[in-house]
Amino acid sequence: MLTIQREIIEAIVAHARRDHPDEACGVVAGPIGSDTAVRHIPMENAERSTTFYRFDAGEQLRVWREMDDRDEEPVVIYHSHTATEPFPSRTDVSYAGEPNAHYLLVSTRDPQTAEIRSFRIVDGQVTEEPVRLVDESMQSMRSTEKSGDPHAVQSYMFGQSPTAVEYECQPLS
Repeated sequence: MLTIQREIIEAIVAHARRDHPDEACGVVAGPIGSDTAVRHIPMENAERSTTFYRFDAGEQLRVWREMDDRDEEPVVIYHSHTATEPFPSRTDVSYAGEPNAHYLLVSTRDPQTAEIRSFRIVDGQVTEEPVRLVDESMQSMRSTEKSGDPHAVQSYMFGQSPTAVEYECQPLS
């Protein structure tokens, strides 16, 4: 199960909305071996494509070195799908090179709802996992809501297959 702060999910979705119609991509780093996602690192999609993403090689090298210097690893690797459901494509699976990472996908196909799903991808095998949002502090959540950010998410939709359970979470008023 991916456990992640609501503020980080909101930042990822805002990044995906800003880059739409191109796919957005990035990393959430955390302490090595902790499986705790704590530091959001939005990255540039070198492809500038609506259907494909690739980290810029120079930026990826810089980010991975920075994580090494901070004793961190990529806990979450994320990207968006702009017109399809958030499920890994064959290309996504073939490029998945971090066996300990959670692969988070965000669909921006619906401007009102952010569809979010997380997967483990190891040796070409895709396994969907639940996503659990946690609030670091109600204070920071309230300040985000009051900011009026046009990219802020008003609702999330989570889905896990094969049971197709969907969860909707909305910020507190």
